[in-house]
Amino acid sequence: MAQMPKLLNENCIEGFLSNFDNVLTDCDGVLWRGDDIIGRSNEALSMLRALGKKIFYITNNSTKTIEDYVKKFESMNFVADKEEIISSAYATAQYLKQQQFSKKVYILGSSGIALELDKVGIAHTDVGPEYQIGDPFAMDEVIKLEPDIGAVVVGFDSYLSFPKIVRAVSYLQQPDCLFIATNTDEWFPRANSDLLIPSAGCMVSCVETVVARPPIVIGKPSKNMFTILSGKHQLQASRTLMIGDRSNTDILFGKNSNLQTMLVLTGVTTMEDLEEYASSTDEEKHKLLPDFYLPRLDDIINLLKDF
Repeated sequence: MAQMPKLLNENCIEGFLSNFDNVLTDCDGVLWRGDDIIGRSNEALSMLRALGKKIFYITNNSTKTIEDYVKKFESMNFVADKEEIISSAYATAQYLKQQQFSKKVYILGSSGIALELDKVGIAHTDVGPEYQIGDPFAMDEVIKLEPDIGAVVVGFDSYLSFPKIVRAVSYLQQPDCLFIATNTDEWFPRANSDLLIPSAGCMVSCVETVVARPPIVIGKPSKNMFTILSGKHQLQASRTLMIGDRSNTDILFGKNSNLQTMLVLTGVTTMEDLEEYASSTDEEKHKLLPDFYLPRLDDIINLLKDF
């Protein structure tokens, strides 16, 4: 058994605010769903910024570049500079740059990854649809592997296909070929739809099942993204708050990075999930419990009005 997280309220808001200087916030499910802003989340962050808190946006979504995100933030009236945004695509490119990677990347993913690799001068394969082949055992006739592939990067790919999986796992037969996952999210939080849209996790699993070795995960819950961000901005982990909507990525990322954590209930993780984690005897599930929670991020607005 573990204690349930605290509901952030007027009795604890002053102590809460005194404990951090930096705010990292997830985007999908916290600030917006798709192209719909969640309440007054932009105003909530502006109020925290007015109190002297540094705000950083940290997302596992690998489909967009940092510049794409700047435009999206501006369209929803969020204050956001490109130096304050880190995506799993950006972090993947930075990770490979730090490894002094000099070969070519095979991308099973989208243009966001390709464009971020371009910025750091790393060669890569094209992205987009690939012709489907009816007979899988005739692929030797049409698929030719490139000799200089040194890494396979797997992210969200709406054009996922059997030939792409064949290429990815064939390159990874070489033990020195890096296997990198931008993230392993299971599905996208969305509003007003009966459809469940799979995310990059299922695509990573396709490859991992065949090659029988785990990827290097760049996105949350891995602490790689905090390592990259704190390296740029000299952030102190003990003075940093992570806000998210998904316990197994956002909150676990916070725990892995020794950050303070707060969950909002507008995305993936529910109150029933938190109750299950707290009542479990599995200590791994206890790591999914945040320090604080709010029903919505903009619930903090009323709590901040006297500061």
